[in-house]
Amino acid sequence: MSRRRSLHTRFKGSHGHLLDGRVDLPEVGVEPRLFALFAHCFTCNKQYLAISRISQALARHGIAVLRFDFTGLGASQGDFSKTTFSSNVEEVLAAANYLRRHHQAPSVLIGHSLGGAAVLAAAPAIPESRVVVTIAAPSRPGQILEHLAHVADTIEQTGSAPVAIGNETYTLRSEFLRDVARYDLEPGIRALDRALLVFQSPMDPIVPRSHGERLVGWAPNPKALVELDGADHLLTSRDDAQLVADMTAAWASRYAMSGWGAQRTERRRG
Repeated sequence: MSRRRSLHTRFKGSHGHLLDGRVDLPEVGVEPRLFALFAHCFTCNKQYLAISRISQALARHGIAVLRFDFTGLGASQGDFSKTTFSSNVEEVLAAANYLRRHHQAPSVLIGHSLGGAAVLAAAPAIPESRVVVTIAAPSRPGQILEHLAHVADTIEQTGSAPVAIGNETYTLRSEFLRDVARYDLEPGIRALDRALLVFQSPMDPIVPRSHGERLVGWAPNPKALVELDGADHLLTSRDDAQLVADMTAAWASRYAMSGWGAQRTERRRG
């Protein structure tokens, strides 16, 4: 029986608070082939089923994964209401820097839903990354505003308002709405010098399939859109999580360990 390893860690986020993270490692005696970084979905945390299952499955493939809580969520310090999409991107970069300093810079960036948009925005500033994986990610971060339309006017008029998301209530500020609305991922994705793997359910009511199609349509090769037929937005099925992990590991082997990224960079310089 394999002995799974998981290390608890903390590092500073964009607001100076400590972010809580966990590094899932291969079994005892097995050195990681490479490292990945996982950004969770909006108002989620690192313990969500899909995130923990995918991370642990990747560890069984020999890929170590850092999953962490954004400011004010899970076990991380700070006030969630003061965060923005920009601060999420900054915290992805902080997580990458933690891995760079203490383990190995991430070759693979993974993001779920709005976390997928965050890793796409952060990828150009993480030069060691070779593979970007998104799960149910919007092609426009501002797409989230469609689900907040019922409170957007109140937030703008009063500066903030409580919003029920799932079984919890969170306070959102006007700064969040304005910040997320201004992001345009298309130019960065068109210039993305990474292998892009997009997972999308055709039945997802939160982020429709068309968003995955746009992401793949904008990106240069290599790229792929994988349809997770029957999957829900939070990817609660164990089989779906395993499929994401298996395909991510395969792409990591081909594009992160083969020297593909370095060869492509040299070709462009030449």
